[in-house]
Amino acid sequence: MSKTVTVKAHTNIALVKYWGKKDPKLMLPQNGSISLTLDHFYTETSVTFDPHATADQVSFNQKVIAPQKAQRIIKFLDLIRERSGETARAIVKTSNHVPTSAGLASSASGFAALAAAGSRAAGLELSLTDLSRLARRGSGSATRSIFGGFVEWHAGSDDASSYAEPIQDPVDWDIQMIAVVLQASKKPISSTAGMQRVVTTSPYYPAWVETANADLVAMRQAIAAHDLAAVGELAETNAMRMHALNLSAKPAFNYFTADTLTAIKAVQDLRANGINCYYTLDAGPNVKIICASSDTGTIKTALQRYFAASQLIVAQPGPGISITETLH
Repeated sequence: MSKTVTVKAHTNIALVKYWGKKDPKLMLPQNGSISLTLDHFYTETSVTFDPHATADQVSFNQKVIAPQKAQRIIKFLDLIRERSGETARAIVKTSNHVPTSAGLASSASGFAALAAAGSRAAGLELSLTDLSRLARRGSGSATRSIFGGFVEWHAGSDDASSYAEPIQDPVDWDIQMIAVVLQASKKPISSTAGMQRVVTTSPYYPAWVETANADLVAMRQAIAAHDLAAVGELAETNAMRMHALNLSAKPAFNYFTADTLTAIKAVQDLRANGINCYYTLDAGPNVKIICASSDTGTIKTALQRYFAASQLIVAQPGPGISITETLH
């Protein structure tokens, strides 16, 4: 008898970013980070270890991926096999409800779901903390998508000490994000390559680590106080410092488009008119607006001067992973 394990994992958006690794193999970050898991964007992944399969088979949104394009996933499955003693090849079916490689954290939800589904299908019964450590090996930000609500990833110094844990879940106060989806295509430089370039070439990188660590302390306090303005101001400043690093790299690069700048200006104009809203961006052009649900209508009306209603997606704080098993 074999079993198929299906896991749903939601994306998270970092409020205090991690940008740069100190150990690429173990995926240890240069600094810790804090995120908010979102309900709207998620990945659903099923894993079955099939003793009759001759190779790992990965399908993405119902299309089989060529092995050479699935190497990152296959390598992760090898890690699970190594830890579990499972020898069979895997059948992996993934559906993504988030634009891929566009700065909306698709790899976070993707590897969180794969870590939980793959490990359980291979017979491992891991704690959420251990799943967080495992997911990190696939994608750094996936370590946070194991959990719901506000989550902190401790940078750590080795595999055991680098993991995420919830700060506040469920979130019992009025905070949400409006995602302005500007571009669902692949970004010009991957997060992994961008981080590496910044760490090795930006003269400002040491200052980033120092200020990001200070932001962690302030963000914890802002979340505990349910202070939307403090959370928003910190997230906005931290995001722009991260993107400034990209401009200071050699050669310089950035993820912004003209529409990115339009969205940023719209948020600044709203704030100047008394609306409590702030922006953040990950490694992509899409802008996420931190705000209260009571201001949703006002913000969407203002943004629809520049963007279609379909580009504005409201997301509330989301849950951690959910797991189902099917025996066959």
